Amino acid sequence: MNLIFKRQRNNYVTEVLNIMNKIRKIRVALKSRPTFEGAGVRLKRAFGYADDSLDPFLLLDDFHSDDPRDYMAGFPWHPHRGIETITYMLHGKIEHGDSLGNGGVIEAGDVQWMTASSGIIHQEMPKKDKYDTLLWGFQLWANLPASHKMMNPRYREIKSSQIPEISLNEDKIKIKIISGVFNGVKGPVEDIITDPEYLDVMISPHSEFNHPIREGYNAIAYIIEDEGYFDDKKEELVGKETLVIYRDGDTVNISTLEDGVRFLLISGKPIKENVAWRGPIVMNTEEELRIAFNEYQNGTFTKYHP
Repeated sequence: MNLIFKRQRNNYVTEVLNIMNKIRKIRVALKSRPTFEGAGVRLKRAFGYADDSLDPFLLLDDFHSDDPRDYMAGFPWHPHRGIETITYMLHGKIEHGDSLGNGGVIEAGDVQWMTASSGIIHQEMPKKDKYDTLLWGFQLWANLPASHKMMNPRYREIKSSQIPEISLNEDKIKIKIISGVFNGVKGPVEDIITDPEYLDVMISPHSEFNHPIREGYNAIAYIIEDEGYFDDKKEELVGKETLVIYRDGDTVNISTLEDGVRFLLISGKPIKENVAWRGPIVMNTEEELRIAFNEYQNGTFTKYHP
């Protein structure tokens, strides 16, 4: 009798939740695809194109290998303009240097948030460890609106110790908050134009996670480990190295069975502007692209010199 009551109560709670909230449905789930980037780095690309359902995000790469031949060529000096690049490390080390004079090493749990805007030239080079060869991280590209594409660039290096982690439901759910606000706790990256939320979420087996995301914002999830249901339909388990693109709504519902799941949950305010994109430069028109590449060739690309 108690078991029947519990099941009925859970069904009732789910029905009430669905009535109160607009649960986001999965628009599409896509497996990441192998590709090469930089000087020959092997990685998995979750997406790399402009789309209304992804706006303001343009690209998400998953670099994950324990073979140094897959990544040691790295990402030598190259330009960016008109975007932000966000690198989040799970394992290993990458050394950064740029035309602003910034330099350093990001390690496991660290984040590099670079706002290229009017122009920056940088490099990201993996550091080899003879005892531990695993390198694992993600790079996300976020677009900038036309009004901010030519602002002064800036660089933020966030150490793992600066990223808050909170636990819910007796530690069954753990969330690292890189940007955005969760349960009143702010991530260390603030004052970003597209108001992004970037969470690293871990859910234990037989658990459920409901999280509000502002209606009208675009939202994606990228599964890092194991599998789970990524909407309330619970029709198909979504496994690792898969990108979930959500439809509109105000809440995501994610649950697990025998396995737990770990994923990145990312959302942001769409810009809704024309995108002209070639290589590492993203502007609004083809003429702006032409100017950017000409400036890079003649040495006038960087506008800001601190």
